[in-house]
Amino acid sequence: MLTVEAALEHVAREIQPLAVEVVTIADALGRVLAEDIASDIDSPPHDKSVVDGYAVRAADLVSRPITLTVLEEVVAGAAPTQPVTPGTATRIMTGAPVPDGADAIAMVEQTQTLAGEPQRVVIDSPPLAAGRNILRRGVSMRQGDIALRAGRTVRHVEIGLLAEVGRTSVRVARQPRVAVFSTGNELVPPDNLPAIGQIRNSNGPMLLAAVRRAGGLPIDLGIGLDDRDELRRLMAEGLSSDVLLMSGGVSAGVLDLVPDLLRELGVREVFHKVRIKPGKPVWFGVREVSGHRTLVFGLPGNPASSLVGFELFVGPAIRAFSGAPFSPPSTETARLTAAFEHRGERATYYPARLTRSPDGQLAEPLAWQGSADLRTLSLADGLIHFPAGERLYAAGDVVAVSRFAQ
Repeated sequence: MLTVEAALEHVAREIQPLAVEVVTIADALGRVLAEDIASDIDSPPHDKSVVDGYAVRAADLVSRPITLTVLEEVVAGAAPTQPVTPGTATRIMTGAPVPDGADAIAMVEQTQTLAGEPQRVVIDSPPLAAGRNILRRGVSMRQGDIALRAGRTVRHVEIGLLAEVGRTSVRVARQPRVAVFSTGNELVPPDNLPAIGQIRNSNGPMLLAAVRRAGGLPIDLGIGLDDRDELRRLMAEGLSSDVLLMSGGVSAGVLDLVPDLLRELGVREVFHKVRIKPGKPVWFGVREVSGHRTLVFGLPGNPASSLVGFELFVGPAIRAFSGAPFSPPSTETARLTAAFEHRGERATYYPARLTRSPDGQLAEPLAWQGSADLRTLSLADGLIHFPAGERLYAAGDVVAVSRFAQ
């Protein structure tokens, strides 16, 4: 049975980047850039004022107060028409270009206009250093500088930066198509009232949402009954996608048909079972036909097992398909708020409420009732990682944790 680390290495080796496509920046949110983005301008494109006030020569403000002649007023979007010379100033607004000859901006709060003399201003400011309250041209970036590197995930901030450097479209990695279905005769759709022996299909909606959150394009194949022909049909349909994701049918029960059917459909098994709790029976394989490659994940049917398997293996694979580096969930450290007894030789991923305190991050193990307890999982901010091996943890002990993405 593989360790989590070994299983992650196997998944990483099987990922091949998807093709590149061009999208508008409006559609680039959450996508991964497939090209470096260079600026076509200096930013800012001119020396500009960062305050409302008066553009002056710093040398004129050696003594205080001083009265200067106002040449003109320059607002954002306008250009100065006169240079500032000794004994003069230009009234200027935030963001406006600094006129030639000026090397500092006196804040309007430190000035006073003379009654009846709008072209005269009294400046009672401490001496100003050259450059005060001025943002110099190109200080953020120069024309030709790389503003964003390939591999960067585009957030709302990056969309603003793309617009600033004149880009209305970008090359991004194609989003992987991820087909999802849940298996089991006991499953009914969420809008059905379960009869005796039935349960609602919670894994399907949960995994479809997780796929979308990870950057994939989810394809809902619904529920597959424990019937070889039915499962074969759904698998064949799902194998036309980039990723086929199933929950249930991968353990050792009489109706756990998934592994055998996948092999019959030409899927090469990479591993089956990982030393984790919950989620031990997780299955991973690859099918490649006529140049089309599909990664296949079979997750255990219990909701917590499916969630842990997705967080550890499927989510990182989807993000890597989309152009990001393959990376398992990042971990932080936290101190336990209560004692916890870990048993068994499998690494355990346990739901916890994570909070910040003046002394650092705290992890509260929740009163979780096992793999089927979604309600308690919904109260969790993330998972505590307890290494394999029996140990009694005391309150205050430091543990590794990973947060759920929002």
